[in-house]
Amino acid sequence: MKLLRCIPSLNPALGGPQEAIRQGCLGLPDLGHSVEVVCLDEPEAPWLRAYPAKVHALGPTKPTLRTTLSQPYGFSGRFVRWMYAHAEKYDAVIIEGVWQFVDLGTWLALRGKTTPYFVWTHSMLDPWFRHEYPLKHLKKWLYWVLVEYRVLRDARAILYFGESERAGAHKSFWPWPYQAREAFAGVAVGIPPGNPRHQRHVFLREFPQLRNKRLLLFLGRIHPKKGCDLLIEAFAKVSRVDPSLHLVFAGSDQVGWQRELQEQLVELELESRVTWTGMLTGDIKWGALHCAEASVLPSHTEGFPVAVIESMACGVPVLISNKVYIWPEVQSTGGAFVARDDLEGTTHLLDKWVRLTPDERKSMSLRAEEGYFRRFARSAVLEQFISVLRDLGVNGDSKQ
Repeated sequence: MKLLRCIPSLNPALGGPQEAIRQGCLGLPDLGHSVEVVCLDEPEAPWLRAYPAKVHALGPTKPTLRTTLSQPYGFSGRFVRWMYAHAEKYDAVIIEGVWQFVDLGTWLALRGKTTPYFVWTHSMLDPWFRHEYPLKHLKKWLYWVLVEYRVLRDARAILYFGESERAGAHKSFWPWPYQAREAFAGVAVGIPPGNPRHQRHVFLREFPQLRNKRLLLFLGRIHPKKGCDLLIEAFAKVSRVDPSLHLVFAGSDQVGWQRELQEQLVELELESRVTWTGMLTGDIKWGALHCAEASVLPSHTEGFPVAVIESMACGVPVLISNKVYIWPEVQSTGGAFVARDDLEGTTHLLDKWVRLTPDERKSMSLRAEEGYFRRFARSAVLEQFISVLRDLGVNGDSKQ
């Protein structure tokens, strides 16, 4: 099967969809399939160097308006022309996300063509955004009626991570729901690379003040939907249990929220108990995971968080909210605690963790790692993904 994945940018700082594509590019060739990516990055973008697949970088674009908190909406007539000329070389086209020009451009280019396209929403239709940003939702509602509704309606299928995400998406833009086939698929996450001992050394060499600390790690973008403010308040309540407890925020601050969170720490007198590392990659990121006791994600909405699965693959138990769409699967491994996405729930997560005995923590660590291999290993997830595409009528034998 020959696939083309479409996304505005492959910049890893933007979050999960970018890593999901990269992992697919790494794993699909091992299963006998090929994948290419088309994006609106500039060809010289540093994150495209040594990318594990052929990338068609068609940028730069002209930013016209901002449709999300992190990315501008970039128009590109070149993208439409390229898609029109090349789409028939692929067995299927997969649009990664919504609210961006690549959605509209793909729809415009593929009308009347035989190549099917799929839309992977990546939880971007969650009703949380409607409640949290009502003015932004009005703008999106207009765009939905004019554009996005048609893009989803004409797709071969819409891809979700689970039933709760699908159900939430149908509530976001009533009374104009789309009518389309729907299917479920997961994100592939590979086995952690490198030597854990060396990676711990690299991380602690960079942040020596974290030696001999009990680290609780938040790994992800600093974003209101992630519940970072809840995590700080909850940590303030439980940190007195053990003075060696330390909270680490590892992620990029794309919306300028970190300063407000740091002011929150000052008010709570917690500055010395929290470290901000910025975005981590490579050995230093894996070192942070291997040094952590637990990984915490109290999100208000989350599709398939790669950081959660990476944590489990490293044998790090995860403490997550019940608004992480895959929480039932993660909880079933025995390597996770789950609670509501409010202060009481987040406090309960941390308190339950810090009161475990060392033997209980070790047991959860083993179950987290076993759960990764049993339920989330990359090859199994990608095989299921290909099976879903075949069930939806994609036959890749002719274009290999």
